[in-house]
Amino acid sequence: MSRPLAGPQGLLRTLNGRAILEALARSGPQTRTELMSATGLSRTAVTQVLRMLEAAGAVAAAGVDRETRGPAAGRVTLHPRLGFAAAVHIDHHAAHVVLVDARGVVHAEEHAVLPLQEDRVEHIVALVDRCRLAVKAAKGAIHLAVVGIPGIVTADGGIRDDLGPDGGAFRAALTASLGCPVRIENDVNLAALAELTAGAGGDLASFALLLLDDGIGAGIVIDGALHRGFSGVAGEVMYLPQTPLPIGAPIVSDVVVGDLALGVGRDADAGLEEHLEAAGRGDEAASRVVAEIGKRIVLVAGSVGLVLDPEAFILSGKAAHPVLVEAIQRVADEYAPQLPLRFLVSSFGPEAPLVGAVDEAASALRSMLFTRILTPAAKTGR
Repeated sequence: MSRPLAGPQGLLRTLNGRAILEALARSGPQTRTELMSATGLSRTAVTQVLRMLEAAGAVAAAGVDRETRGPAAGRVTLHPRLGFAAAVHIDHHAAHVVLVDARGVVHAEEHAVLPLQEDRVEHIVALVDRCRLAVKAAKGAIHLAVVGIPGIVTADGGIRDDLGPDGGAFRAALTASLGCPVRIENDVNLAALAELTAGAGGDLASFALLLLDDGIGAGIVIDGALHRGFSGVAGEVMYLPQTPLPIGAPIVSDVVVGDLALGVGRDADAGLEEHLEAAGRGDEAASRVVAEIGKRIVLVAGSVGLVLDPEAFILSGKAAHPVLVEAIQRVADEYAPQLPLRFLVSSFGPEAPLVGAVDEAASALRSMLFTRILTPAAKTGR
């Protein structure tokens, strides 16, 4: 006869404590009855765990529920002084910093163009400090940062971009300046995570997000998980071979857009947005620029599709502009008999990398704080 599994009461309290903390992070302030329903715990267990969490400074009273029938019930919430995480998106032009709590609630936000002479680390730290001032009343520490950047990101946080490999120097400098752990992620991968978590990819087992900004990059999700590749190179589709382009030539970039514009008699210094708007107004030359870019993006999708066969491609950044979406779909329809490709539009547009950084920062913060709260302090011997 098999015996029932048994475990220490400390483990049970830890599991119950995490269930309640996760419920509060997911749904906000709740009564004991609501926590019982959310976790399946008994009233006694909920009361005992809340007493433990309150003693640890993890939860606090959050007013009274007067909407439900019967006696008024007190609500509890995650303690506002548990602290924050910094979510950062930095591209070639600007940096965007958000302070988020364990519930994923944004408390402060700063955005500024990158000064020509200022170091990226100094710029980010200055924006974080401005966010700190905005939430000074909450008196919460910043426990970690998630930073999305363009370029290849290795497993140890090193960056390889147009300036070459940095050997982890950016991450190390930012960690030292912020005084907290820093996680570096490729910005397109963060955009893909945003779509996977709460966007157009939520119902897909696999997809490739194509983000067009200064160049084009892909974030690849396979079986519900982000695929970074062995060395972080997965999704670097900018230089996929395309006839008649020479090997190593970028498929789409600001320079490419300028060359295409010059070839049809438009301003070579105009940005892609200007050509898209002009094409939307019926400008024939601008429409030719957009059509060529649309064709190149479809050929990128075709190359990825032949290797990975994702359920869909999600268009993000400038690729989500309605005029370009229409051009992409038009070319895709031509290729459909040979290779059907399904295109969706990003739920978050240009903000997708920052949304992904916020989600990842909040998730990492929850993991760090909840582990710290529920791990008993080691007893010191005499």
